[in-house]
Amino acid sequence: MRVELRLELIVVPVSDVDRAKAFYKAVGFVEDIDFASGPDFRVVRLTPPGSSTSILIGMGITDAEPGSVEGLHLLVHDVEAARADLVFRGIDVTEVFHDVGGVFYHASPTWEVPGPDPGGRDNASFARFVDPDGNRWVLHEMRRRTTS
Repeated sequence: MRVELRLELIVVPVSDVDRAKAFYKAVGFVEDIDFASGPDFRVVRLTPPGSSTSILIGMGITDAEPGSVEGLHLLVHDVEAARADLVFRGIDVTEVFHDVGGVFYHASPTWEVPGPDPGGRDNASFARFVDPDGNRWVLHEMRRRTTS
């Protein structure tokens, strides 16, 4: 029997909880929880629309440096439409690009080619944005998911 493992929550370290909460709500995340039990402990759980995985920001929840998380991928059906929506919401997002190496995202901009993947392949077109602390996010176009 195979045990089901579901990724449910990712802790994102931030320096100013209210500023980060406002940013993620501007991105379109839904606030699930905002709970404090004193001046040194607060948890805010936010979920991207359509996702079953949430992020957790707050105080007293991690020793990680604010802005130290990178490579958080938000899967989208249409990266150009997702980028346009975020820009409309006031979020600074890079132009859409594809990776010169082919089918995945390299962390270095030296691998980026402007525009979406010319073949329209899944997992090949991207855009990036950062939160106010510098945590780095990737819009990752994927129209078809294979499951196992």
